[in-house]
Amino acid sequence: MVAVTVDAGPDRGTAAPVIVMWAHPRAVSTAFLRMMIARGDITVVHEPMVTLTDLGAVAVPDGADGTVTVTSAARLYAHLTVLARRRPVFVKDTVEYRYRHLFDHPRDAAGLVHTFIVRHPERTISSHFAMNPKVTCAEIGYEHQWELFCLAREVTGRVPTVISAERLVREPHRVVAAYCAAVGLPYLPHALRWPAQDRTEWSRTRRWHLDVIGSTGFAEPARDYPVTASNDPVLRTYFDHHYPFYQRFAEHFI
Repeated sequence: MVAVTVDAGPDRGTAAPVIVMWAHPRAVSTAFLRMMIARGDITVVHEPMVTLTDLGAVAVPDGADGTVTVTSAARLYAHLTVLARRRPVFVKDTVEYRYRHLFDHPRDAAGLVHTFIVRHPERTISSHFAMNPKVTCAEIGYEHQWELFCLAREVTGRVPTVISAERLVREPHRVVAAYCAAVGLPYLPHALRWPAQDRTEWSRTRRWHLDVIGSTGFAEPARDYPVTASNDPVLRTYFDHHYPFYQRFAEHFI
């Protein structure tokens, strides 16, 4: 349990929500972001915290077809609040890292609508290793993700929305409709199909998003991985560490 003391969140007035989807890497989260882009009624921000952590700066939408560069988490969350004065904001971020700012500044965390997407760790770990053979146990991400879930529940007083990546792929209409209802967005069925295309949003990490670049909707990538938690002892330790966090999330799937 995360123990924090927090006063009321930022004065948002009549601002729209800032919805954040926290994802461990390889969770089908970029496809979900692609669907949010296809809606056309939301400002979409791709992985600002992981980029800020990696580079020390991140370019985010300015609300007027341009970008603005921010160099701290405090400025990022302040800017997201400003963007939400125009229309809803959807942020997708991955949790290779533990984002200390939110734990140290729970008021910023309280001003967000926190949501989570979780995929079974067996294929997640194999996929992550295939992309980055130097991946560490912490970078698999479920533990960091669960810490954020507990923080969000504590500071907002609400149980965050959690979706299963497998259910999303099998039943996209049902899962997306339930997600939209949970976060206060209209459900737009047309957004579940989109043209296959590259996007500037993920140009920095393009090689991680080749599946979604070629996609036209939600689908499970059809591939086998030669190295898995079943045949590699190191990956097995990763699985054993993170699977209990996955099980906790599974209790909350919509």
